[in-house]
Amino acid sequence: MVLKHIGPFSSLHAKFKESCRTDDWSDRMNHLYTACLLLCFAILVSTAQFVGENRIKCWVPAELKDFHEKYTNDYCWISNTYYIPMLESIPTDIPKRQEAEITYYQWVPLILAFQAFLFHFPNFIWNVLNLNSGLNLGKIRALADQTQCGDPKEREKVVENISKLLQRWIEIQRQYKHNFVARAKARFSHVFCFYCNKREGNFLTGLYLCTKVLYIANVIGQFFMLNSFLSTDFGMYGFEYIRMMRDGVPMRESPRFPRITLCDMDIRQLQNIQRWTVQCVLPINLFNEKIFIFLWFWFFILAIFTGLSFIRWVYLIVIKKNNYQYVKKYLTLTKKMNSESDKQLCRRFAEDYLRNDGCFVARTIGKNSTEMVVMDVLEYMWRDYKQKDERKHPENSFT
Repeated sequence: MVLKHIGPFSSLHAKFKESCRTDDWSDRMNHLYTACLLLCFAILVSTAQFVGENRIKCWVPAELKDFHEKYTNDYCWISNTYYIPMLESIPTDIPKRQEAEITYYQWVPLILAFQAFLFHFPNFIWNVLNLNSGLNLGKIRALADQTQCGDPKEREKVVENISKLLQRWIEIQRQYKHNFVARAKARFSHVFCFYCNKREGNFLTGLYLCTKVLYIANVIGQFFMLNSFLSTDFGMYGFEYIRMMRDGVPMRESPRFPRITLCDMDIRQLQNIQRWTVQCVLPINLFNEKIFIFLWFWFFILAIFTGLSFIRWVYLIVIKKNNYQYVKKYLTLTKKMNSESDKQLCRRFAEDYLRNDGCFVARTIGKNSTEMVVMDVLEYMWRDYKQKDERKHPENSFT
């Protein structure tokens, strides 16, 4: 986009890019792509509703004058219409007509915009609270991006800066109390991976898993919210659509999004109230039907991907061995694992030094930059860690 290079838009673009690249692809599918998609649909429906005169067209009886047509259209738009299949007789009982009322079509743009907010909300929580870890993940990711261009000396300097920043952050987050309360928190933190404990290296990972739960709860909750909003069984909408396509059933008038509805209009003339029942056409439901069937399939697929991503992250975080295997892979590529003692030291480096949060930051850098940056950063941190261990335990050092 051209705007991202112009004045204040460049800084806004940089902040947006920084905020949306501190998580994984399934999170961005929720808070970025789905939110933008819903906003586009909201704009599309708003344009169809409020631009032009085609949002609703009602058939006016011959008894009414021509100038009553606009009044009838506006009245039926704001007072709701109701749907009775064409082959069925119109109930004479007014409460039965009210039970068939369609109350959603005026509010579709607002509900779509509200859905976009709900999909972005977990990311807002994540971006606000992860700063409490003492590490700005967005800045780390931005520094990692700087290694993709420039001369080798500058790249080496950036990698060194990232490594020193992470080392300093890890040292600050170490446990400095060893009383009963600290030991209890540590044990609780090891059992429950959702427990956000900075001193035990579980703050970012616990917060991230909680954010994942919010994403899952939101996408599943969307089905229940649309059930209530559309006053239909929206949860089964996609399965019914698939069954109709499989059986070759033609797509007739949809009871969820009817195009032809009825409207009861009361006209007061002096002391007399006269009721007119007019037939109306809702062209806007042509858009609504296609939008909501697309959203059903989108939400369904998104729920599966988000759930699988959550299970994967729980597996990576709960099983401590995964941290060791992750670090070992990169150190092996750099040929820094020369002996069995190095493997033992690598396990302590991954599980006791980096811990869950350190490995999580490394994984985040790798997912949003390149694995080569992760390899260089871990190599630098490993070299320093090994030198400190050799000074602390000279009997274990080898020449």
